[in-house]
Amino acid sequence: MNILLVRPKPHKETIGLQNVMICEPLELEYLGAFAEALGHKVTIIDMILEKKPLSHFIGVYKPQVVGLTSYIAHINIIKEYAEEIKKVDPSCKVVVGGVHSEVVPEDFSCVNIDYIVRGNGLKTFGELLEALEGNKAVGTIEGIWEENKGRCIKETTFNYPRPNRSLVSRYRDKYYYMFHNPCALIKTSYGCPYQCSFCFCRQITDGKYFVRDLQDIIEEIKDIEERELYIVDDDFLVDRKRILDFCNLLRENDIHKNFLIYGRSDFIAENEDIIKEFATCGLRAVIVGLESSSEEELKKYNKKSSVAINERAINILKKYDVECYGTLILGVDWDGRDFDRLYKWIRKIDIKFINLQPFTPLPGTKLFEEYQDKLIIPREEYEKWDLAHLTVVPSKISIRNYYWNIVKLYYKVTMNPVNLMKMIKKYGLIENIKLSIGAFNITMQYVGKILRG
Repeated sequence: MNILLVRPKPHKETIGLQNVMICEPLELEYLGAFAEALGHKVTIIDMILEKKPLSHFIGVYKPQVVGLTSYIAHINIIKEYAEEIKKVDPSCKVVVGGVHSEVVPEDFSCVNIDYIVRGNGLKTFGELLEALEGNKAVGTIEGIWEENKGRCIKETTFNYPRPNRSLVSRYRDKYYYMFHNPCALIKTSYGCPYQCSFCFCRQITDGKYFVRDLQDIIEEIKDIEERELYIVDDDFLVDRKRILDFCNLLRENDIHKNFLIYGRSDFIAENEDIIKEFATCGLRAVIVGLESSSEEELKKYNKKSSVAINERAINILKKYDVECYGTLILGVDWDGRDFDRLYKWIRKIDIKFINLQPFTPLPGTKLFEEYQDKLIIPREEYEKWDLAHLTVVPSKISIRNYYWNIVKLYYKVTMNPVNLMKMIKKYGLIENIKLSIGAFNITMQYVGKILRG
C-alpha cells in the first residue's frame, strides 16, 4: 500500500515552541520503518517545514492511507487535514495516532477520520494495514478506538525496527533544539516510574514503565549522523546502574555525542557521581522539572522533592558544566508578588533557560476533573491547551496582568545582560540571534493575548 505519514503544523493560536525548537518526527520514523518492513511504500511529510498545503501532497503521492500524529493542541488542525484529504480523495483512509489519542481518543471522533489508534501504536498500525490490504474487518483490532469498546492492554516491551531517519532526509538539517543544532532524537524507555499529580506521561502507558536493551540503543546511536542527541524519555535518570552501563558502552564503542535528557532534581542531587561520569561522556544539558520555588506547591504537585533538593541539583549540574533547562509551573492563585518571588529564586539559583507553564489540568488526568468547572478556555479550543495558555481562571489578578507577568519574567531572565554574555560566549552570536528571534515571536503571541484580554 502507498502510505503518507504527516506531522501537523501548529495552529496559529498555539503559543509555539517551534520558534525555538523543531525536532524530527521520531514517531513517524518508527511507523515508517515498521510499515516498510511489512512491504508498504512510505513517505513522510513535515507540515511544520512545508509551505504547500496538505492537499498538494495528497495529489502528488496519491496515498491509500494517511497517518496523522497529534498532541492535544493539534486536534482541530488534524480534523481540518482529514477534511482536506477526503476532498481530494474520499477513498483514502485517514488514521490518527499519538499520545493524546491513547488517553482521550474520543476527542478525534469526526466523520472524516476513519481510525483512531488508542494504544500500541506500531502493532495496531501494522494490524490495520494488514486488514485494509486484505479487506478484513477492523473492529476486532484491540488498539483501534470505537465507542464503548473494552480497554486496550498496553504493551510492556518494545521489539520493533529502529526508526528510518532517511524518510525525512530532506528536512534533517532543519531539526534542532535551541542550541542543539542539528539535533536527532532517540527514545530508550517508555512511561515514567513517578506519580506527579499534574503529569500526562503515566496516562499514556497506564502507569507502566519499561526500557529498551542498551546494546540495541548503542547500535542505533552508531547509525545517527548528528552529534547532538536528544533522549526523549520521560525521565532518563532513573537507574544508576543502567546509566553507568550506558556510559561504559559509549566509551567501548568510541561514541562521541552530546546529550540532552530529561531528569529529576532528586536523582541529580543524590547521585553527583553519576552526573560527573555522564558529563565526561557527553551529557550537555538536562531538562529538569523544578516546578516551583515553594515547598507548599511542590507538595501539592506530589513531586517528592524540595526547594533545597532543586538547588543542590542545579549546583551539581553547574559543577560539571551541564546546562539546566528548568521547567516551572505558574500557580493560578498567583499575583505579582508570587512572580517576583519566583524571579528572585531564579536569580539566586542562576539558571539561564526557563520554561514557564501556567498550571494546566490536562484532559485525561484527575486534575482535569477537579478544575473543569473553573476553565476559561473551552474544552474544544484544543489549540490553546499548549501548556502556555491560561486554562484556569486566575483567582487574584486579571488574565491580562497574568500574561504580562509571564512576559516580564521571561525577559528579566533571558535578556539579563549577564546571561546574554554567558550565552554568546558559550554558543556564539549567530545561534543567540536565532534564539532571540524565536523568543521575540513567542513574546508577540503573548502580547496578542494581553491586548485581547
